[in-house]
Amino acid sequence: MAQENATCHYNETMEFFYNKSGGRVPVGDQMLTLVKVVGSIFCVFILVANCMVIAAVITNKKFHYPFYYLLANLAASDFLAGIAYVYLMFNTGDVSPTLSINEYFFRQGLLDVSLSASLANLLVIALERYISIMNWKVHSNLNKRRVTLLIVLVWSISILMAMVPSLGWNCICNLDRCSSMAPIFSKSYLIFWSVSNSIIFVTMVGIYIRIYTYVKRKTTMLMSNTSSSINRRRTPIKLIKTVMVVLGAFLICWTPGLVVMFLDGVNCAQCKVKKLKSLMLLMAVANSVMNPCIYSYKDEEMWTTIKNLMRCNGTGTRRQRSMLANARPLNSDQDTGTSPPASEET
Repeated sequence: MAQENATCHYNETMEFFYNKSGGRVPVGDQMLTLVKVVGSIFCVFILVANCMVIAAVITNKKFHYPFYYLLANLAASDFLAGIAYVYLMFNTGDVSPTLSINEYFFRQGLLDVSLSASLANLLVIALERYISIMNWKVHSNLNKRRVTLLIVLVWSISILMAMVPSLGWNCICNLDRCSSMAPIFSKSYLIFWSVSNSIIFVTMVGIYIRIYTYVKRKTTMLMSNTSSSINRRRTPIKLIKTVMVVLGAFLICWTPGLVVMFLDGVNCAQCKVKKLKSLMLLMAVANSVMNPCIYSYKDEEMWTTIKNLMRCNGTGTRRQRSMLANARPLNSDQDTGTSPPASEET
């Protein structure tokens, strides 16, 4: 047994590793069809919706600010998630055992890059919102160079995270360390991936809690007349609702998968993690469906721009809305949580 584990199996197909990890859990034709159908619907929406978000940011000069550049980058990472899931659907089921090691690394790496980039973008957006709100501004003072560096950093870290298993953190030369969900991935890597992403999630929770408490205290201090009293009540309510939607969606979509990966990493024999693999992946991809809705379509200007793009209309409606937005004061009736009006300038 020790001699077998000391041998590297780079020339084997994935069927060898599936058999060593206990074999693949049979997936019924109906279940597999359901996953593919739902996944296809998700992918169509992800690809179309995020293309529209990117196009809106490019075509509307009112969106040429740090928050919206980061939003477009989030849309790009979610767009990649849609492509990755399409690729997965054509290389799963009976096709999985026939894949080579490099093909399996590419399949999983494509998913890891997209999902890691999506999560990292959510964190960067939270940090950008924190900087803006702490300075009581609609937009942060990040210049284009710093935003570009942040975007490059997000993708660099995401690609590195995805390449780590293929660079050596795997179990190809030590089969005892192989996980059940990803049979050539090391259990220790799954533990690292799930714990690191959980830390990012906790960090995001802390950032938004800090934003909410600051806005609530600030509005209480600054607004004293009748009109402001109404806004003092509205602003924290809008903020907490947005935060609950953002964090709630992330919690629902990501936490089950992170828990399952962690349990697989610690070798929980009673957890039956293989049976949950397809469902967990589908839930993670669903987060890429929700992101354009939460971060974009709640912005009236963004939604108007997207509708005009779909109708191939001119910019008349956007211009009119922007003029009205410019007439509003900064602290009068804005959602300072995640997506402030694009027309306000610092």
